Amino acid sequence: MENPFWQALGKLADLMILNLCFLLCCIPVFTIGAALTGLNYVTLKMHDGEEGYIIKSFFRSFRQNFKQATAMWLITILVAAILVGDLLILRDMTGMFYTVLRVIIIIICIACVMVFLYQYAILARFDNTIRNTFRNSFIMAIADFPRTIAMIAIVAAAIVVTFFNNTTLTWAILVWILGGFSIISYCNTSFLSKIFQKYMPKEEGNENPDFWDVDQTMGVTPEDAAAEADAAEADTTGGRNAVEDNTSEAAQIPDHAGNTKKDTEDSTE
Repeated sequence: MENPFWQALGKLADLMILNLCFLLCCIPVFTIGAALTGLNYVTLKMHDGEEGYIIKSFFRSFRQNFKQATAMWLITILVAAILVGDLLILRDMTGMFYTVLRVIIIIICIACVMVFLYQYAILARFDNTIRNTFRNSFIMAIADFPRTIAMIAIVAAAIVVTFFNNTTLTWAILVWILGGFSIISYCNTSFLSKIFQKYMPKEEGNENPDFWDVDQTMGVTPEDAAAEADAAEADTTGGRNAVEDNTSEAAQIPDHAGNTKKDTEDSTE
């Protein structure tokens, strides 16, 4: 099972299961936002090697972010409808003013697409308000513009190949049903994960007990440790009590939860 071929095959099977969950949750239409959040949540964890149980992770994120994701989805649909309506109205109009207006609307549409690529992944990873999620999506999209363009290119290429001709459309529909959405999300996750690392709270020290340095945790220098060892030889009882006290203090490693939705339950399972 450590063979790269079987690992890739297992990853593909997980993506197919995830894609099925996503499609089922998209059927009511108004739940697409929550489904996209669950999709991004799982693919982000898969990229970090913490996928755990695919179905359980997906529906946990679906439930936790349902209200915010649904509100964001309805806002997105409303804005998209307004922009498309404006373009349809201006389609047959001529003149410099209408040309400039069309260009402005197209630029706004591109900005909305950039925000759309980030908003549900940010909602899946960070705790924030709807307003700040939209704002942070725009800021991240502009700050990492090359990666944003790469993600847009991946989605655009998939759409172009899908509608290239009737043959590609037939096969593409099958691919989208089997795993297309989750595969696209997983590809974009390789960019999103690197971007999010810049905004994650930094941890003070290693949380893995196998890598804890007791002296550093307690703030004890090697000279102090040697002095304590000499004192322990002089007074065995007192030295033992001192070591036990210091060890208990070292075990009290502070929690660094930050403001991210880092759910370790799946990785534990």
